[in-house]
Amino acid sequence: MAPELRRLAPLPPRIGLICRCGWVLTIIALAAAALPCTSGNSSVSAAAAGCDLFRGRWVADKSYPLYDASACPFVPDVFDCRRNGRPDDAYLKFRWTPANCRLPRFDGADLLRRLRGKTVMFVGDSLSMNQWVSLACMLHAAAPAPVRATLTSGEPVSSVRFEDYDLLLVLYHTTFLVDVVQEDIGRVLKLDSMRNASAWLGAHLLVFNTWHWWTYRGASQVYQRYAPPLLIEKLLLLLWTINCSKQPMPCSACRWDYVQDGNSTYRDMDRLTAFSKGLSTWARWVDANIDASKTRVFYQGISPSHYMSKQQEGEAGAAASVPATGGGSCLKQTRPLQEATDAAGGGTSPSPEQGVVRGVIGAMASPVALLDITALSQLRIDAHPSVYAGPGRDGMDCTHWCIAGLPDAWNQIMYAMLLQQR
Repeated sequence: MAPELRRLAPLPPRIGLICRCGWVLTIIALAAAALPCTSGNSSVSAAAAGCDLFRGRWVADKSYPLYDASACPFVPDVFDCRRNGRPDDAYLKFRWTPANCRLPRFDGADLLRRLRGKTVMFVGDSLSMNQWVSLACMLHAAAPAPVRATLTSGEPVSSVRFEDYDLLLVLYHTTFLVDVVQEDIGRVLKLDSMRNASAWLGAHLLVFNTWHWWTYRGASQVYQRYAPPLLIEKLLLLLWTINCSKQPMPCSACRWDYVQDGNSTYRDMDRLTAFSKGLSTWARWVDANIDASKTRVFYQGISPSHYMSKQQEGEAGAAASVPATGGGSCLKQTRPLQEATDAAGGGTSPSPEQGVVRGVIGAMASPVALLDITALSQLRIDAHPSVYAGPGRDGMDCTHWCIAGLPDAWNQIMYAMLLQQR
């Protein structure tokens, strides 16, 4: 059955929608995608005291992936590596296994029941989109046929609603969490301002993320919609241009020219310091506004890139992107760097940005679960789109992740952590 395209209906009042323009794509699936399941046991063996879900190894498993991306109607072209011509599929067939406990297999049917009538919101940049799309596909594969799901694309809000469960999966796009505001001097990154954060209230599960764009400089710090690795964000800008042309572009879509910290404005600032200050603003907002008895909060953690150098990463984010023949370090990689986190240079010393995240979260009054994905993701140099990010993509994407792929493991771990917290 061909998808039905119709004008956007307003999102539910529990989501503070800023732009109510866009399109809705309603998908009625004729058959449910099969979710391989080796065990129906949803016991929380992964929740044993002292279990570190983020240290372990990648194990080859022919039953993976958990779903067929070609059967998931939510995968944007930039993440669908197989459809874009990637010839190998071994990267799809690895299962994450913690070192000292058993991670329960993802049970999408169970999670759909648990989330019935709930709102799950991912707040962050395109790496939040990676995880949001992954979870939508995992739940779509688990839902009984016919699957009634509604995809709404907009800016800054996109969503997938599973109609039979009254479940809303929301993506709220914000690059820095804190504000970028147009002022007379230019675009100002305000490290102590979160004017639109009220839009995040009312969700039952919040998953935050920011870091990737804090380090960009010079030519690579462009209007973020035009960065070649973020083609899906170009699509969102196109939707905005077509449907919201009479409304101002939100400043979250802009690069910044100055940094403001309190009453002081700077041309630039040490980026790790700025990140720490901005994340501390987010932490204070969570402490002051989130009721832990009603809303669970996760922080996605630092998703690693695999460029040969920071310069190449910057070039990949700019208009003059790395040519397809340029040899980005994730190009033609078909296996993990190592199988186990302990083999990856010890894997015990956090990067400076990881240290900031852990320090900020550790000082919070509210309980925030850190989805500490860095070490296990660092091993997966094979899981990026590289040159398979779709039509019009002439650069190297070693930042985002193929769908299906690595973000499925992030969501499987998050599922185990939710079981642990119940």
